[in-house]
Amino acid sequence: MLRLARLCLGSPALLGTRAALSPGWQKTSWQGIRPISSTEEDCTAPLPIGGLSYIQGSTKLHLMNKTVGQCLDATAQRVPNQEALVVLHENIRLTFAQLKEEVSVNPAYQAMELEYTLKKVGCKALVFPKQFKTQQYYNILKQICPELEKAQPGALKSQRLPDLTTVIAVDAPLPGTMLLDEVVAAGSKEQHLARLWHTQQFLSCHDPINIQFTSGTTGSPKGATLSHHNIVNNSNMIGERLRLHMKTPESSRVVLPSPLYHCLGSVGGTIVSMMYGVTLILSSPIFDGKKALEAISRERGSFLYGTPTMFVDILNQPDFSSYDISAMCGGVIAGSPAPPELIRTIVNKLNMKELVVAYGTTENSPVTFMNFTEDTVEQKAESVGRVMPHTEAQIVNMETQTVAELNTPGELWIRGYCIMLGYWGEPQKTEEAVGIDKWYRTGDIAKMDEQGFCKIVGRSKDMIIRGGENIYPAELEDFFHIHPQVQEVQVVGVKDDRMGEEICACIRLKKGEETTAEEIKAFCKGKISHFKIPRYIVFVTNYPLTVSGKIQKVKLREQMEKHLNL
Repeated sequence: MLRLARLCLGSPALLGTRAALSPGWQKTSWQGIRPISSTEEDCTAPLPIGGLSYIQGSTKLHLMNKTVGQCLDATAQRVPNQEALVVLHENIRLTFAQLKEEVSVNPAYQAMELEYTLKKVGCKALVFPKQFKTQQYYNILKQICPELEKAQPGALKSQRLPDLTTVIAVDAPLPGTMLLDEVVAAGSKEQHLARLWHTQQFLSCHDPINIQFTSGTTGSPKGATLSHHNIVNNSNMIGERLRLHMKTPESSRVVLPSPLYHCLGSVGGTIVSMMYGVTLILSSPIFDGKKALEAISRERGSFLYGTPTMFVDILNQPDFSSYDISAMCGGVIAGSPAPPELIRTIVNKLNMKELVVAYGTTENSPVTFMNFTEDTVEQKAESVGRVMPHTEAQIVNMETQTVAELNTPGELWIRGYCIMLGYWGEPQKTEEAVGIDKWYRTGDIAKMDEQGFCKIVGRSKDMIIRGGENIYPAELEDFFHIHPQVQEVQVVGVKDDRMGEEICACIRLKKGEETTAEEIKAFCKGKISHFKIPRYIVFVTNYPLTVSGKIQKVKLREQMEKHLNL
């Protein structure tokens, strides 16, 4: 996990650092770096314009022209002894000064999804552990690249992967590979460090810093290329919304159970914490609800990040009441739509009065809508908040391609500093997503109200068309969460010869609960429109997930059609 944290931050030398705090920055007690000209964002966000679903974010908070490395340098100079990173399962604790030293003497590599990277990106070096869960990475790579086993380390010549020359093993020496510790030792030599420090002089904040892969919930993952400017500014704005600059070190300890290769972890967790000088606590190498609670209790965690599914698992730990959560005050829930009942439960049961809902996409660096901590519980439960600074948003009628009226569903489009540089190596897909007018089409169906609050109705690809009626799964999922026996639910459309599609509700019941499909349908009658009552009710124990914890609705739909013999 420490190595993953290094990868998220990168080497400051590679990312453009300076030994002294750059002009244009101020120190604020112990907190993170902030532009002198910046004005704190207040919670009176701009309103929609002209009675239509179009809004422009505030510009009071100035954009920053800094690299990630410069931000880390500044924080390490200002609060060198502040605890920066705690990796519980590796028994690691680093201050910001130590963290800076760690990433300065270690080369940074970008580990990406194996098949896609090796074939599409032309990867020259690959870093991996021998095994993760049930995945035997070395054996997988040998299937793609049989020459590896007999190759000299660092001199691989593969017919199928001509660009790949160097394979680095993280935790065990393997035939044809170099060991990461050996690479680290070589990289710390004086001449190599001098070369790295020389490189930083020529970096721009508009240069790419990473290729962040999308979750692949509705298709194949794509490599969204993000710049320093993208993620530094998005992180700064997330921290402002969380009011991190107003917190003391004791009240700003972030527990992060979500993976670092996902934007919620890498930007919302790692970079935000680094910029604001707050402590980042990594609770486990993979998500584990029990370990997250242990981290909160043991480390006096005050903020918790997670997807809805992660929060459901944390809340339903059988020994939940035995943990000390008295230090908890807030956090971020993001990654997929969160049912209103879940938001209310998190606020009350986890004492997260300052919880915020965040919405975004990997292509948008990622957050474009987010609550203020001061918003009411109902505003948090019924929306994803209001538009972020320096961001334009509009909801477009999918038939007329014009801006929709307020409170009317349409596709959400985003424009601003946050838009990715493009999909790596895929110009055609980039053009499909980002028009010549620079609007990014999210593919999400949303509504905007008179105050500028945005509600995500669902994915356009997930929308069910039943006999000509448009049905949004998120609406039904929210409804089913008020059922006292339901722990979690996912709604998908399955094929039907007569209606085109029918509704299938896949329900996880709370532990020890039993009910029937007929009872669930009876619960629906009189509460929702008759055509929205699912034809199929299937009780499940789990859902197909991406590696970042998001539910794969395409696979779930396929599973249900097979289960129902459709």
